Amino acid sequence: MAAAGLLPASGDLDVLRGKLRELMRFLRQALPIANAHTVEFYTGMLWDRFVEGSPDQVMEVMRSFGLHAKAAPARWEERPLEEAGGNSGITDFPNIFCENSQKLVNVEAFALAAKYYSLPCFGVCTSLEHLLVTLKGNQHQRLGNKVKSDDFMNAKKSHEVQVMSELIGCFTNFCGIKQVIDLGSGKGYLSSFLSMQYGLKVYGIDSSNVNTHGAKERNRKLKKHWRVYQTRSRAHISSLVLEKAEENTTLDEQKCKANIKEKLLSINNSLTTQHTSSISDTVLPGFTDTRQTENHSDPLPQSDGNFLLENKCPLLNVLPIDAIELTSPATKDYKKFSEEHKRRKNTVPSKDQAKESNESSIYSPLTSFITAESELHDIITDLEDCIMVGLHTCGDLAPNTLRIFTSKSEIKGVCSVGCCYHLLSEKYEKQFQDYTLEMWGFPMCQFLKEEGWCCGRNARMSACLALERVAVGQGVAIESLFYRAVLQEIIKECYGITQCDKHVGKVYSKSASFLDYVRKSLKKLELDESKLTDQKIMDYYEKYKPRMNELEAFNMLKVVLAPCIETLILMDRLCYLKEQDNIAWSALVKLFDPVKSPRCYAVIALKK
Repeated sequence: MAAAGLLPASGDLDVLRGKLRELMRFLRQALPIANAHTVEFYTGMLWDRFVEGSPDQVMEVMRSFGLHAKAAPARWEERPLEEAGGNSGITDFPNIFCENSQKLVNVEAFALAAKYYSLPCFGVCTSLEHLLVTLKGNQHQRLGNKVKSDDFMNAKKSHEVQVMSELIGCFTNFCGIKQVIDLGSGKGYLSSFLSMQYGLKVYGIDSSNVNTHGAKERNRKLKKHWRVYQTRSRAHISSLVLEKAEENTTLDEQKCKANIKEKLLSINNSLTTQHTSSISDTVLPGFTDTRQTENHSDPLPQSDGNFLLENKCPLLNVLPIDAIELTSPATKDYKKFSEEHKRRKNTVPSKDQAKESNESSIYSPLTSFITAESELHDIITDLEDCIMVGLHTCGDLAPNTLRIFTSKSEIKGVCSVGCCYHLLSEKYEKQFQDYTLEMWGFPMCQFLKEEGWCCGRNARMSACLALERVAVGQGVAIESLFYRAVLQEIIKECYGITQCDKHVGKVYSKSASFLDYVRKSLKKLELDESKLTDQKIMDYYEKYKPRMNELEAFNMLKVVLAPCIETLILMDRLCYLKEQDNIAWSALVKLFDPVKSPRCYAVIALKK
């Protein structure tokens, strides 16, 4: 695709591999912290194993970076990147971790390095604003009524759909494409919006039949509301214009009267200081009176009817102000708009126009489990040149979206925002060693495959932590982590269980106290709760309560490290695209506000 040469530069493969090497060097030292599970915090003595120093020292550093509940809210990416001790904070890793014990010894340098290797600071992303300007060029997209998506969905989803649909709309217009495939379409919000707002033919594919059925029903209702919304929107715009015209008329009248009074007052003051004045000269300029006028030492009476006014029409000067009929330019617009509004109201679109509109913008929800080997022609019978998109595609679906894009000639572009990194299949992870998958979720690029790189499930889980939300005071509830860690100590010491396949789940939100939490958890794990008295349970609580700050500080280290792991995963996908011969352009682009939507980065590409 020749037009891809106009898009912003996104860095070549060699540069990206060099940055990957830097990042990998840091993560080799830091990943043990990310892979440590807070459930085992007390049973595994994680603080003593991984950190040198006190929790208070760690939290003090976090406060300086704006990452603490008591700190003033400030976005992590907006804080300046300052070096700690020259270059030692970024490249001299023995100053961060002890060479012998591998413990974290320099928390400030650790936080600084983690920030440096996060996507906002690493210099591997392409600006969304720059990309949109390039895509739009001198072309103007023809859209219907601009509709706010928050009328149909929650604030988070509305933000995501608005931003991503604008980008996709620009891409389809740029490439001259009318068909879009939305993988992992879920409830169909993005698909419906692309279809109705941008007039695209959209196929939403989801593996859940429940989601597909729900999306169909939701889309049917949405179409009905959409028509009503458009009608009301046009009527609302009409009323606003009419109100504006009337408002302008009123404002013009008030302004004119104010100007008249101001001029009259000025004239009155001027006349007061004069000893002689010719009434005829004032009333009818251009005429002279040979009569001798009397001197007036008293000011003219303050009456609107007696004020004298300079005006292009001299007769207006002798008329009372209330007798003057003011004409505003808005009055003409008001009448003109009223006639136009009546004309449009009586205009009914033809059946052919309605049919053409319906055929050009269609959303079809489909149910299918998509893999890298899926044959799209078996799912979409009228497959044509299209763009494939995915908004928060879960686990392996995100990398498989990229593989499908590179292998299918009909797919000319891709825009994929992934999520749920912990659900990725990882080739070199121990738990997957007995699996014989041909296509793994991670790693994708040849460079990391040759390195045999492994993150680990807990580290990938850590990558899902929302650092930006923590930075503005929306952090994880530490008490829930504390309850679970102490429960694990109880299970180990009282029941002799160190490994358990069962999960406690979301018991914390349903519990009134720690005692209630433990009782409900033991029941869910099918353990004999009669072995423990209430007093014994509370003794554990009192024992570990003073060490809750250790857990909070350790969790904060994991939060700070999270963006680095996400950077590695997303750069792996970008490098995979750069390695393909048929890709003309590819980039990482930050689409969303990370506070509203933490998984905010899209992998975007166009074919040659």
